[in-house]
Parts: sequence; structure tokens; C-alpha cells
Amino acid sequence: MYSTLVRLAESVTAKSLDLRQASIALYPPVPLYRRLLRAHRRLPIEMRLLGDDYVKAEFRRHKEITNPVHVMGFLTQWKMYLDELPRDPSDSRSFKKLDPTVYEKMSAEQLGQLYEFMHATKEIWKPVNGEQAQSETKK
Repeated sequence: MYSTLVRLAESVTAKSLDLRQASIALYPPVPLYRRLLRAHRRLPIEMRLLGDDYVKAEFRRHKEITNPVHVMGFLTQWKMYLDELPRDPSDSRSFKKLDPTVYEKMSAEQLGQLYEFMHATKEIWKPVNGEQAQSETKK
């Protein structure tokens, strides 16, 4: 699989590209995998652990894929994810909202999982204010 993927994936350094083309260009699988894990280092520890486990599992799961269309789709989606990762995760403005057309393409099961994920993340990232803590202790 590896030699096939290397031939299919275009290296950014192979030829000179302008910035727009460079962001579209795909990385070979191993460098992409490494870049994803490096990008996760900037995330909070909980998000990093979840992201690293998911990336590792997905790359293992797709290791034996030989269909060039699936390989290119896989690499393209992970490259897009890499481009979407925030440079500074503490800046809440760096996260994008999900495109409405993506909702339309989701199955009922996927929408249910997204809903559960939304509630799970709200519980984890719930802001704790001094006023909230005081009002809860008075109750």
C-alpha cells in the first residue's frame, strides 16, 4: 500500500506551488500522519488524547486499502482536517462552524451521534464562574 500511496500523493516540495495550491496539495501518508500528531500537540490534553487515538485507529484501519479513489479521498479529508486545526486552540474564534450542507448529507445515526457529542462536550467545557459556584452552593 505504501508505495502506491506515495505515487498517488503529491508532495508539496516536489514542485514550486503558490500558497493556494500548496494548501490543496496532498502529503504522502506517513508525513501526513506525523503532521496530524504534531498538530494535536497544541490542543488541550483531553482533545489531544482523543484526536491521537482516532488518527492512529483510522490510519491502521485504512492501511491495506488499494483502491486509488479511496486512498485519495482518505488523504484529502485528513489534509482538510489538518488545515482546519487551529493554530492557537485557546482562541475560540479559530474554530469553524459545521457547513450546513454537511448536515443534509448525514444519516439519522450520524446526526444522533453529533447531538450526543455536542452534549458531552458542553459538560466537559462548561465554564466555571465564581458567581455560578456561589449560587450552586446556596441552593
